[in-house]
Amino acid sequence: MTREENKITIRSDRDTDYTFMYKGEEVTLKAGSVVSIADGLKNVVFPTVAMKIMNNLIVVKGDVK
Repeated sequence: MTREENKITIRSDRDTDYTFMYKGEEVTLKAGSVVSIADGLKNVVFPTVAMKIMNNLIVVKGDVK
C-alpha cells in the first residue's frame, strides 16, 4: 500500500466533540470537523461509537447506547 492509500479521513457528524486514541495519545475531533490520519487505522482506537465507513472515510455518528 502506498502512503496515500493508507491515509484515513475521519469526519464528525456529531453535535459534540469526540475523543479517540491515536498512537497512545488522546486526540479530540471537534464536532462537525475533519481530521486525516496518515498511518491508517492500525494506530487508532475508537471508543464505542456509531460510524459509517466508506473507502478511506470514516464518518463518526452518535455514541452507541
